[in-house]
Amino acid sequence: MDLFDPIQIAIPFFVLLIVAELIFARQTGKARFEPRDSGASLAMGLGNTVAGVVFAGVGAAWYGFIENLAVFDFGWAWYVWIACFVLDDFVYYWSHRFAHTVRWFWADHVTHHSSQHYNLTTALRQPWFNIFTLKFIWFGSWMILLGFPPAMVAFCGALNLIYQFWIHTEAIGRLPGPVEAVMNTPSHHRVHHATNAVYLDRNYAGVFIVWDRLFGTFQAELDEEPCRYGIIRNLGTYNPLRIAVHEWWGIAKDVASARSIKHAIAYVIAPPGWSPDGSRLTTKAIKREAGVEKPVRSMDEARPLASPAE
Repeated sequence: MDLFDPIQIAIPFFVLLIVAELIFARQTGKARFEPRDSGASLAMGLGNTVAGVVFAGVGAAWYGFIENLAVFDFGWAWYVWIACFVLDDFVYYWSHRFAHTVRWFWADHVTHHSSQHYNLTTALRQPWFNIFTLKFIWFGSWMILLGFPPAMVAFCGALNLIYQFWIHTEAIGRLPGPVEAVMNTPSHHRVHHATNAVYLDRNYAGVFIVWDRLFGTFQAELDEEPCRYGIIRNLGTYNPLRIAVHEWWGIAKDVASARSIKHAIAYVIAPPGWSPDGSRLTTKAIKREAGVEKPVRSMDEARPLASPAE
C-alpha cells in the first residue's frame, strides 16, 4: 500500500506561516529574523529535499528488504496507526538523543542547530548528507522488523516532522499546563536549541515531551535564563555548503591527525567536543564547569513565561 507524502501538502502552509511570523515580528518585535540567516536556512531545506529525492531509492530498497524479515504483520487497523505514531516518536527520541551524543550523528544534525536565530525558517535548516550516517539502518529498521508496514512508518515519520515545524518560534510563549506536560511545545524546543549550559542536550522529544520526563532529559525554559541559540562554536557564515559539511570536515581532520587507532575511532563515536587531552569541552564538561551537571527542573519550579500578547 503506497501513501502520499504529507510533507508535500504541508509545504504551502509552511510558507504561509513563515510569512505570518515575519509580519508578526515586524509589527511586535517579539520574533527575530536575519535575512541572510533565513536565506541560508531555506537553502539548506532545498538541499535536503534534493538529497531526499536522490537517495530515496536507497532507503526504499533497504526497507523493502527488511520487510521480508518482519517478526509480525500488524496490518493497517486504526489502532495500529496510533501505536505506530507513538512508537515512531519513541524511536525518534532515541535517534535524536544519539544525534547529540555521538559525533558521527552530530556531524549531520549540527546543521539544524547552526542558526543563531530561532524562527520558523530554522525548522527548514536540514542536513544534506543524512544518508551517510546510516541512521535509516540503525534507527529506521526496528519498527519495520517488528511488523509495521514501511509505508505506515514513513507516513507517521512525516507527520512527526510536520508537527515539529510550528515549535520553532519565539512568537508563542508557554501553552496551558496540560499541553506543556505532555506535548513538545515552542517553549520546550527553544530549550533544546539553546547553548546555555543549563539547556545543553535537553528536550530531545519530537511530539511527546513525556519521553524526556521519563528518561531524565527534561529541562523547563526559565525566565532568568533567556535562550541563546546556535552551537558552542558558531560558524560565522551563511554559506550553505560550509554549513552542510563543516563538522564532517572536522571529523576528517581529527581522524587524520589522530596518534592511534583508538583516538581515531573516538573522534568519530565519542561525544562532540571530545579530545584525547581534554583540551576541548563536551557537554558534560561544560555543564560541570558551569555547576549545572544536574540542571533538570520541573515546570512547576520555573516561573511562568510571558505570552506573546503580554
